[in-house]
Amino acid sequence: MTESSANKLLNGDACHRTSNGKRSSKNGFVKNHCVFQQPQKYSRPREKNQNVTRNSSLYKKPFSESFEETPLLVAVLTYMGYGILTVFGYLRDFLRYWSMEKCNVAQEKEKQKDFVPLYQDFENFYTRNLYMRIRDNWNRPICSVPGAKMDLVERASHDYNWTFEDTGRVVKDVINMGSYNYLGFAENTGACADAAIEVTKKYGPGVGSTRCEMGNLDIHEELEQLVTRFLGVESSLAFGMGFATNSMNIPALTGKGCLILSDELNHASLVLGARLSGSPIRVFKHNNMISLEKLLRDAIAHGQPRTHRPWKKILIVVEGIYSMEGSIVRLPEVIALKKRYKAYLYLDEAHSIGALGPNGKGVVDYFGLDPKDVDIMMGTFTKSFGAAGGYIGGKKELIDYLRRHSHSALYATSMSPPVIQQIITSMKIIMGEDGTTLGADRIRQLSENTTYFRKRLSEMGFIIYGNDDSPVIPLMLYMPAKIGAFGREMLKRNIGTVVVGFPATPIIESRARFCLSAAHTREMLDTVLDAANEVGDLLQLKYSRREQPRPSLGWMSEENLFQD
Repeated sequence: MTESSANKLLNGDACHRTSNGKRSSKNGFVKNHCVFQQPQKYSRPREKNQNVTRNSSLYKKPFSESFEETPLLVAVLTYMGYGILTVFGYLRDFLRYWSMEKCNVAQEKEKQKDFVPLYQDFENFYTRNLYMRIRDNWNRPICSVPGAKMDLVERASHDYNWTFEDTGRVVKDVINMGSYNYLGFAENTGACADAAIEVTKKYGPGVGSTRCEMGNLDIHEELEQLVTRFLGVESSLAFGMGFATNSMNIPALTGKGCLILSDELNHASLVLGARLSGSPIRVFKHNNMISLEKLLRDAIAHGQPRTHRPWKKILIVVEGIYSMEGSIVRLPEVIALKKRYKAYLYLDEAHSIGALGPNGKGVVDYFGLDPKDVDIMMGTFTKSFGAAGGYIGGKKELIDYLRRHSHSALYATSMSPPVIQQIITSMKIIMGEDGTTLGADRIRQLSENTTYFRKRLSEMGFIIYGNDDSPVIPLMLYMPAKIGAFGREMLKRNIGTVVVGFPATPIIESRARFCLSAAHTREMLDTVLDAANEVGDLLQLKYSRREQPRPSLGWMSEENLFQD
C-alpha cells in the first residue's frame, strides 16, 4: 500500500483520452467514476481521469467511485514537512550518538559494530524520529465491548511517547469509528452473547486439538454447512484465523508453473500467501481492467519464462472492499475477463461479506452475480459477524483438496466453540432464520449510515476516497503533523478514529479512516460529523473543490467490453 497516486489510476488511466484526442492533465484533479451518468464530451479542469467501465451492460446499478488527486500545493507542503522531520531526525540521532540526548531505542553494542546492523536502518529511523511523535494515537487500551461506543483507558507519557503509564482514569462513551463492526454484532448482550454462553457451558472455551485429530465438533460441521448455504456454493471450510486463511491456502492452490495476478492494493495476507506459494507474481493497477487484461494476454501469449510453456493455471487475486481505499472491486468485469482467458478467480471478502449487498452476502450479492462464477470465495468472521476466523467456499472438489493439503486446516487448533456459536447465531440473524427482520434491518441501517455520512463529509469540503456504497470512508489528511493532531483532537471530543500514514499509505496520502456500523445512530453520526467539521476547520483539512452534482455518463453503454 505504498504506491504513489500516479500508480493507482483506475480504468483507462494510462490511455484515456479526451474527446479531442488530447491526454487529460494530472496535477490536482479528480479521479472519478459514475456509471450511466456522464456525457460523452464532458471535461472539467480539475478532473484527473474517468474511471471508465468498459461495458456498462455488466452492471445492474450505478457504480460510483471517486479518488481526488492530491492538490499540488498540499503535496509540496507535505513533502516539505517530511523533509523537515527527516532533517531534525538526523540531528537528534547525532545528539544521541554523542550522548547529548538520551537514546531510548535498541541499538547494537560496541563489540557488534562490525556485524550487519540489526536496528540502524531507515525503517527504524522513521520509527524513532517520526512515528514516536504520534505513537499515542495507536494501541489505545479498550476496557469495554468495542461496539458503537466504548471506554478507553487513559494513558500518559513523560518521555515523548517512548513509554506510557495508566493514569487510573477511564474515558467513557467514546464513539467508536474505528472497529470493523459493520453490522453491530460486537456486543455482550442479546441472542449472540446468550448462545455463546450456553455453548461455553456445554463444550468449554477451547478444543485443544486440530480438526483432523480430536478437535472436530458437531458445531464445526454445522458452521460449514451454514456458510455453504449462506454463500450459495457447493462446500466450504472454516479456519481459526482470517490472516492464515489467505497466507496458508494460496500456497496450497498454486505453485511452480502457476501464475498469480494480484491487485496492487491487496492485503498483506494475500501478498504473503502469494509469495509463500513460490509462483511468479505480476501486479496490475488497482481495479484497472485494462492493466489486468494486458497481463492476461501477455501471460497466454508468452507463457512461462525461458521455456514459454503454457502456465499450469493463472490465478487472479482481488478483494471485495479495499480497506485502505474504501473502493469496491469491479467484479463483473473481472469475471468477464476470467471467463474469456480461462483463468481462476480468488476473491477475498474480508470487508465486504455482511457489509454489502441487499442480503448482506458480500460483493457477489451487491452486483447480483452467480457465486459459481467465483472459483475461490474467501472471507472472514472477524468483522461483520463479530467473531474470529475465516472461510473458503467453492466447489466440493476444491474444499476436499484443501482439507488434505492446507496447512491451516491440518495443523492449526480448531476454532473455539463459543466463537463458532457467535458466527452461527449472527449468520442466521443475517439470513432471517431466527424468525425476525433484525438482520435485514441492520443491513439497511448500515447502507443508510454510509450514504448519509459520505454525503455530509463531501458537502463539508473534505476529500474522501472510495465507492459511494463502501462503509469504509478514508478522509484525507496528507500532512504528517495533521495525522497525530486529528486523532488527538477527535479524542478530545470523545470520538475514537483510526489515523493512517506512511508506510501503510503513500507518503503524501495520509488519512483518517472511518468505519461505519449499523449500531451507529443518526445522533452519533451527527456528533462525529460536527466534531470532524470543527477539527477540519481547526487543522485546515477542507481541500476539495469538486463541483456538485456529478455529471452524467450515459455514453458508456455504447462501448463494448474488451474491444480491441
